[in-house]
Amino acid sequence: MSHKPLQEGAILIADAHCAPWRTNFIDFLRALDSHAIVTPQLILMGDIFDMLYGPIERTHGYNTEGIELLNRLSERLEIIYLEGNHDFLIGDIFPRITVIRREYQPIVFTYEGKNIALSHGDSAMGLGYEIYTALIRSPIILGFLRAIDILGGGFIVAWLEKQMKRKSHCRNIQNFDVLIESRLQSFNADSIDILIEGHFHQNRSFELPGFDYINVAAFACNERYFTVQSTQNKTLLHEAVFRKEPR
Repeated sequence: MSHKPLQEGAILIADAHCAPWRTNFIDFLRALDSHAIVTPQLILMGDIFDMLYGPIERTHGYNTEGIELLNRLSERLEIIYLEGNHDFLIGDIFPRITVIRREYQPIVFTYEGKNIALSHGDSAMGLGYEIYTALIRSPIILGFLRAIDILGGGFIVAWLEKQMKRKSHCRNIQNFDVLIESRLQSFNADSIDILIEGHFHQNRSFELPGFDYINVAAFACNERYFTVQSTQNKTLLHEAVFRKEPR
């Protein structure tokens, strides 16, 4: 695990699921670009785009404005992007952004004497999921799917789009704390004080043996994001809701 400084006022965003049919994250990036929102550090915790797969150029076209805004922001702002299960193999798309692939997560930050681990959250999900996620990141399989998609006039990406539009991002998971404790039984927390994840969209925090656990809300659900603030007499993450300014 690498260690980086987490900056006061850093913004964390998870699971924006940005797409042509869901554009509030684009408005958020515009607010950063215009300095209406100010931060020294932007941490994107995966599934920022609903479909962005590095080797599949057609998915780049779905996200042209978001890609351009992030690349422009990265010229003056530290941006760290944790790949998710909807956006991966994207390092070449964002040359000035620090992209953390799934196998290198969690990434560990230091803040006020604490070690804070950040991960998208789709780790330790069982053998079946590990096989699935390895397959969808395989250059051979992605190359094959890309060829089939092109020959078929984009039917694979169109089918994926249809599935994405159906998904709800505001669903509560019953007994979530029990599920997470069971899932993280083998997590090595010897040098970790706090683990922060996205992926599950639950906006919940609780204590686990040896460390505190935070699951941040999905930006796609009510446009919630989080700002790092001093832990003295307050919580680490301050929740905020983005509201687009009327034109």
